[in-house]
Amino acid sequence: MEYFVPPLEVLVEQFAKLPGIGRKSAQRLAFHILNSTDADANKFAEAIVNAKKLVKYCNVCQNITDSEVCSICNNPKRDSSVICVTESPKDVISIEKTNEYHGLYHVLHGAISPMDDIGPNDIKIAELLKRLESDEVKEVIMATNPTIEGEATAMYIARLIKPLGIKVTRIAHGIPVGGDLEYADEVTLTKAMEGRREM
Repeated sequence: MEYFVPPLEVLVEQFAKLPGIGRKSAQRLAFHILNSTDADANKFAEAIVNAKKLVKYCNVCQNITDSEVCSICNNPKRDSSVICVTESPKDVISIEKTNEYHGLYHVLHGAISPMDDIGPNDIKIAELLKRLESDEVKEVIMATNPTIEGEATAMYIARLIKPLGIKVTRIAHGIPVGGDLEYADEVTLTKAMEGRREM
């Protein structure tokens, strides 16, 4: 359906590109923006532009940050002998909400998925291996999603790390198979971390 007002149509199309936003939701969002004040609309646009411009990857763990090294990697109270490997920055946020994990992280930004043409070189595995060159790390926790791709990624990385003499564990499946860490509640994530096993 065309609105015959091209700027509004373009706005609806842009909102509809967001994950989980259908055409009707996109229309509601577009009309909300139209009905907001110029100041609010400008703040919204500025927030998008600034997030795109200022948010980058941490030089150490590849998590998102607005500085060279993120606040977790910079925190001297974190246990630097343990690294928890996740697929995305959203997973780090989910685990942090449990307040049960006090080590460091490494974000892969994806999982190995041959069907989607994503191989080991397309995610941040090389950066993880570089971090393991120091003798400081004693355990790597694989907290990839319990999907086929997540499991394959965990197994692949475990095979690379084992010869280094570093303990590799996998979070327990308190998380339902096929689910995403992003949607798991704190109790489920805590149980999954407590029940991790060596790979």
